[in-house]
Amino acid sequence: MKKRILIIGASGQIGTELTMYLRGIYGNHKVIASDIREAADEVMNSGPFEILDTMDYDAIQNVVISYEITDVYLMAAMLSATAEKFPMKAWNLNMTSLFNVLNLAKEGKIEKIFWPSSIAVFGPTTPKESTPQHTIMEPSTVYGISKQTGERWCEYYNKRYGVDVRSIRYPGLISYKTLPGGGTTDYAVDIYHKALKHKKYICFLNSETTLPMMFMSDAIRATVNIMLAATEDVKIRNAYNLAAISFNPEDITASIKKHIPEFEISYEPDFRQEIADSWPQSIDDGIARKDWGWEHEINLDQMTEIMIDNLKKDYA
Repeated sequence: MKKRILIIGASGQIGTELTMYLRGIYGNHKVIASDIREAADEVMNSGPFEILDTMDYDAIQNVVISYEITDVYLMAAMLSATAEKFPMKAWNLNMTSLFNVLNLAKEGKIEKIFWPSSIAVFGPTTPKESTPQHTIMEPSTVYGISKQTGERWCEYYNKRYGVDVRSIRYPGLISYKTLPGGGTTDYAVDIYHKALKHKKYICFLNSETTLPMMFMSDAIRATVNIMLAATEDVKIRNAYNLAAISFNPEDITASIKKHIPEFEISYEPDFRQEIADSWPQSIDDGIARKDWGWEHEINLDQMTEIMIDNLKKDYA
């Protein structure tokens, strides 16, 4: 199978694990990792890596041609909390990077694109419970605005130019392998580190803030599976809803206390509370399950056990 993959944004939270997963499937030298900065040692040492600015069209094109790339996973983005601090920088990064890759595909230099969207495309007017695939989308954050706009452009390039672009709306993602990257849902990663290190955590969201979440291994499988799906099975070309588990800080605290009974949480909500309040509490992803067979595997208690087992060595 002639498949050569370029991951743009391989140093990030998702990109790191996606790179290693894809190298396990296709072989180390068929998956080219890239980022504006060097990646984790496992990425750097296991296969090709290119320093690459996702804003530089010519640089991306040179890598695509040099390595005979067929598929691009565009994982570079400025996330929600960081984007609120640097709105224009976030808009320029998130949109220019997408256009660069879409236009390379339009010109026939790439066969297939994965571009991640997010639950940030929804807003305060969106139904909070079991948010449907097709619903009101009035995002109130820079990140959400850029993701909703990106969805529209992906759909347009598919219909107008036949570009094979595929996308899913990630919920909050949780992993022990990389540190938080500036997202509003990052408390659900940081809380495990603080539980092991200090036995207490000060949460920047309030206790009742329920958000859709997913363990990283499920997100990686979904990402790869939608790219492996037959073209005729990918019926939505803006982005599919994707879901696994929903919980609030009290829920995750109760799960942690099963392993660390003395753990305590307190609350000091900051500007991220308003962002979280604009997002859904649960997602209806029935169409993704029907169209290309999506299924999640990891629940909250399983996730907690995995996180603690893998992080505790760092805080022994």
